[in-house]
Amino acid sequence: MGPRYGIVMESAHDVAMHIEKVYTFDRSPFLCCWYKGDELGKRACIFHTASAIGPMFSGFLQTAAYNGLNGVHGLSGWKWLFIVDGIITIPIALLGFLIMPDLPHNTKPSIFYTERQLQLAQKRMAEVNRNPPSKFTRAKVIGFFTSWHIYTLVPLYVLFNNGSGPSTSMIFWLKSFNTNTKTVYTIGQINIYPLGANVVQVVSTLVWAWWSDAMRLRWPPMIVAGTWCMIVSILLAATPLYTHIARRWALYYMTTIQGGLSGLILAWANELNGHDSEKRSFIVASCNMWAYVMQFPQFYRKNVLSPISVIFPQVEQPRVLKGNIATACINLLMMIFALLTYSLQLRDERRAKIGREHGGPSLSRESTGPSGEL
Repeated sequence: MGPRYGIVMESAHDVAMHIEKVYTFDRSPFLCCWYKGDELGKRACIFHTASAIGPMFSGFLQTAAYNGLNGVHGLSGWKWLFIVDGIITIPIALLGFLIMPDLPHNTKPSIFYTERQLQLAQKRMAEVNRNPPSKFTRAKVIGFFTSWHIYTLVPLYVLFNNGSGPSTSMIFWLKSFNTNTKTVYTIGQINIYPLGANVVQVVSTLVWAWWSDAMRLRWPPMIVAGTWCMIVSILLAATPLYTHIARRWALYYMTTIQGGLSGLILAWANELNGHDSEKRSFIVASCNMWAYVMQFPQFYRKNVLSPISVIFPQVEQPRVLKGNIATACINLLMMIFALLTYSLQLRDERRAKIGREHGGPSLSRESTGPSGEL
């Protein structure tokens, strides 16, 4: 019963964790309903810095729980960590329920949002052709698959989400220095030292956000970050494990340079489909869903494989030569899809311009209307 119970509990944990991820990242379309294009990148990226700050907080909390609570009342440190996490989660969930708004057209005035503020939000969205939600219909859903957006934005997000795999290797690398007779890094150090990569991710996320919004372009940060991570992955594959320790340490920290692109890609998806609330939500949800379907190492079993569990198996850590090489290729593909998306966006903008010159509807730059056909 023990092994079966362990498998059931581990699977239940995986499902619960990924349900939480779906809820968290699907708040992105709500940002699009409140902010314009030159404002959205910064807000989305600030929102997504939580994905880097959270593990930092968790790492320090885990170390504190292990050092200070391990063995208290007969419970291991990791069990105390779950108890503390549960206590923290309750007030955060209540706070989110109380203060997070709906959409500008259906949020009621309250102590947080006045009637004047809501009217201003509705006016701002009308200026950029952001339409309120309507009903999903069969014809509309079929139409989602006849435009290019779903075929470029979803792969772009999936590739991004799998483009920083080497960052997971640092903890295994630090552990590998320890032997049965010698301890080089303590458990606390092994938990804390890799958090430098999260600091790099937070800083780079904010840099990409302000740069992208200033240019009103989403693709340049993706090219710079993708190139950077591709080079880092190649250097990790070529660097010996134990003869260039400082170099490898720095390379691990730089593997998360592209981790801050999530907000920009989802902001791009929101902008390109701003005229259609249902399509916008569907594509953003598809990005999120397929990204975590393809990055599901927690469900690694003998007969259930994910791409990440194949290229970064624990038995090959921390060397994972094929994982580092594959990550370089993933980042190259991500850049290709970013450029493809931009070229198709330019094509639609040219078509919209021609349509306006011939008496068609005038649309904002960030929402080129119901074009996007293949």
